[in-house]
Amino acid sequence: MRTRPAARAGQYAALLAYLIFLAFPFLWLLSTAFKPPRELGSLHPTWIPRHPTLANFRQAFEEQPLLHAALNSLLAALGAAVVAVLVATPMAYVMARHRTRLARAASGWVVVSQAFPFVLIIIPLFLVLKRLRLIDSLAGLTLVYVVWSLPFALWMLVGYVRAVPAELEEAAAVDGAGRVRTLVSVTAPLLAPGIAATALFAFVTAWNEFFFALVLLKSPGNQTLPVVLTHFIGAEGVADLGPLAAAAFLATLPSLVVFALLQRRITQGLIAGAVKS
Repeated sequence: MRTRPAARAGQYAALLAYLIFLAFPFLWLLSTAFKPPRELGSLHPTWIPRHPTLANFRQAFEEQPLLHAALNSLLAALGAAVVAVLVATPMAYVMARHRTRLARAASGWVVVSQAFPFVLIIIPLFLVLKRLRLIDSLAGLTLVYVVWSLPFALWMLVGYVRAVPAELEEAAAVDGAGRVRTLVSVTAPLLAPGIAATALFAFVTAWNEFFFALVLLKSPGNQTLPVVLTHFIGAEGVADLGPLAAAAFLATLPSLVVFALLQRRITQGLIAGAVKS
């Protein structure tokens, strides 16, 4: 069906408006990070700094341990992503290939658990971590991130496993391949894009998470980057806008880099999987 020029122009306009809406916070943050104090307090703000400066970045690093906090966030996010994928992948395979009542009940519970608010589970989590002596530790925070991201990771991977034709595994079995070899040589390569997307989701979720880190981590040396960013806001609620924008801009870069690196692999893997199927 051919699209009329007016309708196509409307689609492009709507797409452009949506892209501008998505990019606006990041571009404004970038602009603010390079503005001197005089321009930050101006009644007539500009998009492009008239006198760009790196003083905000220098001040941010001098006032707060950003590198150490970023390392804490990186360790917790990577640990959560790896463990969540290792746990969710076999569970998702069983739920996708064996559609029993128990599997359907587990899928329903996974969906329902996503509606739980943070405040509902923070007290039980705090008591469990206290019993395990994992309060105020990155290991305990990583465990919380795994538990929090596991339901959605499981839900994502179930869909990816169901997208892999079961006939491929049956054909491999007919050719004499064992169960393990079929999973490793046939199923796992086709699941690679899904595993990468799931790992990306778990990483970004843990990297940006703030509430659990604020409640569970007390020692300054264990605090993650989102918690340290709040230190740029004074006791009276007045934000040190320039250094805060510079630190927040730096905090968004790892997520963007990881997503940019994995996006190409995910796209290529999805296309390859579509051709094979």
